[in-house]
Amino acid sequence: MPDLKPDVVRLILSDHESFRARFAELATLRAEPQAAAALWTGLAADLERHASAEEAHFYPALLKDVDDSEDETKDAIGDHDEIRQGVRRAAAAEPGSAEWWAGIQDARQANDEHLAEEERDDLPDFLRAASVEERQELGARFLAFKDQHPWAAGLDYSDKDPDEFVEDNR
Repeated sequence: MPDLKPDVVRLILSDHESFRARFAELATLRAEPQAAAALWTGLAADLERHASAEEAHFYPALLKDVDDSEDETKDAIGDHDEIRQGVRRAAAAEPGSAEWWAGIQDARQANDEHLAEEERDDLPDFLRAASVEERQELGARFLAFKDQHPWAAGLDYSDKDPDEFVEDNR
């Protein structure tokens, strides 16, 4: 039986589908604040784990492998910051309150825009530029990073400066 290694692009796309499904489920729980809060807690943590894993592994590789990917990377890091801002807004509010839902909506809107851009631009560019072996190596590191941070443990949800990120990862 062949040793199947994870491809970072497939892992990212799998996370995207999970995020879409959980945001959709969350929208059905407006009348059930406890259930909504439980779902949101896990989703918010997974959004940060995913963003931080991309920032640690995927986007530095994109910058290395894809010519002229600086603007795409800056945009993605800015999107991650907008998602984080929504998460922090929700975290500062009472679960189930209008402000809490507004924070979740902010995070969802930023996430939806980010996923669409990443799927349209960043991932196809990376697929064309990176070898299967590199994608698998990044996939292994992406999974290891997520395993090292269950429930986003040790991650700080702080914004990253997109210009500094690109400069530091060129």
